[in-house]
Amino acid sequence: MEANYGMITYRTGNDLNLDAVIELYHASTLGERRPVEDRERMRLMLANANLVATAWDGELLVGIARSVSDFSYATYLSDLAVRGSHQRQGIGRELIRRTQELGGQATIILLSAPQAVDYYPRLGFTRHPQAWTLVAETRVRQQV
Repeated sequence: MEANYGMITYRTGNDLNLDAVIELYHASTLGERRPVEDRERMRLMLANANLVATAWDGELLVGIARSVSDFSYATYLSDLAVRGSHQRQGIGRELIRRTQELGGQATIILLSAPQAVDYYPRLGFTRHPQAWTLVAETRVRQQV
């Protein structure tokens, strides 16, 4: 699906050129916090996302919202990236709006990069103090 808004075109789907996605992550600084040097892991991250919205300036990928959703209760927005040259144009906001629309009644959940903690409240997100993470390198503890 494709829609034009000014010079930016928005699309949905994860059938994307992996090199273009990795390059976008670098151009948005998200590459600093993602395994961009591990192509297979990046390929799997993209292939297994079931809700992906992208923004394009002509043929240039300028934004991505990569999510996993049950389309009913929860949508985890794993990545929101907008190319540095295209920030502050409402592209991130539109990608989130599309994610919300495509996610049905699901609540959008995300972990913010430190630099973006002030961004999300401006869009209507509320902080959730009961969030927890268990990184891949940490194993679930046995009963104590």
